[in-house]
Amino acid sequence: MSGHSKWATIKHKKGAADKARGKLFAKLARQIEVAARAGGGDPDMNPTLRSAVAKAKGSQMTNDAIDRAIKRGTGDAGGQSYEAITYEGYAPCGVALMIEVLTDNRNRTGADIRNIFTKSGGSMAEPGAVSWQFARRGIVIVDGSADEETVFDLALEAGADDIVGEAGAWKVTCVPSATPAVSESISAGGLSIISVESPLVSDNLVSLDTVEDAKSVLRIIDALEDNDDVQAVY
Repeated sequence: MSGHSKWATIKHKKGAADKARGKLFAKLARQIEVAARAGGGDPDMNPTLRSAVAKAKGSQMTNDAIDRAIKRGTGDAGGQSYEAITYEGYAPCGVALMIEVLTDNRNRTGADIRNIFTKSGGSMAEPGAVSWQFARRGIVIVDGSADEETVFDLALEAGADDIVGEAGAWKVTCVPSATPAVSESISAGGLSIISVESPLVSDNLVSLDTVEDAKSVLRIIDALEDNDDVQAVY
């Protein structure tokens, strides 16, 4: 009985992990489709697509899946038309949130996002009410086994602003437009890149008084991230 229970637990955990991985890949594919539709299917000529592909590869998405997403985006293999929308709002305790979505139905997605805020004790905000607190930055995470001086030289030569050690890796920051050049310079130098992103970052930090406050904020973030149309929550 205990052996059966252990196997059931393993299957449950694996199933949950596979589901999360499938959802991540679906979101990454959607980003690639939108980038390819907007700027063409050649990553060398489309910086947005280049960044989306690098992010997908960093998440272990296969080349075949990436190629299929590009073809859907360029119209060579069907595909859906998506609209990029950014929602603003407040989690419990006044924590500002920015939510980026890609949707084929803005009415459905808008209602879903509003419902999540309402159920989680947060509130939607008007455009501009929250966004002024955020700025977009390019971030390239490099494997921590790389030599600091090598990372420094390759990154700065390509236009990076700063390099810091963080959680066993090197975090390279730059303006968003320099992200493709910085990541390519690091890769060309033979270093392993863990991820490439251009997230929204806020310098306005909010202190939460209790563990329950923190949990309430995490709950709304988890609920938003679980929505299929949501690409990122900041």
